[in-house]
Amino acid sequence: MDKLRDIETFVGVVEAGSFAAAAETAGVTPVMVGRRISLIEQRLGGKLLERTTRRLTLTPAGEQYYRHGLDMLGRLRTAERLVRTGRDFATGQLTVTCSSNFGREHVAPHLRDFIRANPDVHISLNLSDYVVDLMRTGYTIGIRTGPVTDPNLVAARLAPNRMVVCGTPAYFARHGVPRMPEDLSHHNCLAYNEHGGQPRGWHFQNGGHPVTIRPSGSLTSNDGAMLTRWALEGAGVAWRPEWEVAGALARGIARTVLDDFTLANQDIFATYPPQNPVPAKIRLFIAWMREVYARPGYWTAAPAGEGGR
Repeated sequence: MDKLRDIETFVGVVEAGSFAAAAETAGVTPVMVGRRISLIEQRLGGKLLERTTRRLTLTPAGEQYYRHGLDMLGRLRTAERLVRTGRDFATGQLTVTCSSNFGREHVAPHLRDFIRANPDVHISLNLSDYVVDLMRTGYTIGIRTGPVTDPNLVAARLAPNRMVVCGTPAYFARHGVPRMPEDLSHHNCLAYNEHGGQPRGWHFQNGGHPVTIRPSGSLTSNDGAMLTRWALEGAGVAWRPEWEVAGALARGIARTVLDDFTLANQDIFATYPPQNPVPAKIRLFIAWMREVYARPGYWTAAPAGEGGR
């Protein structure tokens, strides 16, 4: 830091043409400026300035020091300007990872408008149903559903969400309405099956206590949108995020059951590694998506799919 101050002092003296003028600009005394120049020359082991009563003249060494010092200060000012700009205006690469279906339906459609509003941002969207390690892979933002338990990440809530058990009114008319999570053992459960093994459990709460049901049925898939489609076609019941079926529920194509046992805190979050300050591209992207999801009727206007049979 002292060397940087020395460079600023020396460049200031050369540009002002005198110790007195440089001292006035820097807000110090001419004696202090002279002492700093002397200390620089002592450290470097050579004269930088030839002093007379009327003028200052750069020595060859002084010309080199001035030229490189001026360049260094210019690059420092440029770096500071870019940091300030990045804090106030969204710039640079924004890499986003999220689940395939959510990204396809509720992230990708809004990226072009975001870029129109922030033309200095470039976005790379990665769709994957695997949870990506942001710290290891270098992604800027991960969009996730449910509690964020990684202490190394900041979580910003984008929208409310819950998991619901749903099916068509016609299905429940034929097979009855489950009253307790355990009643699902008598229903055709359309379950998520990632690797062809045991389907994932469905999680509920009963009196504040967690309850996990192991679903069984004639159809499983590793694609959530496929499970929703089967449910809306009347093939069985599915445990799906509310954002995915909100349109069908609003149109009466589907209905939910076991709402008293719904697992809370399945909200949609944007996660990112902690940074201080948070870059504008992250802040503005999060604010943009929050505004999109908060629009009246946004979720219920989503395609309802086919169903009713």
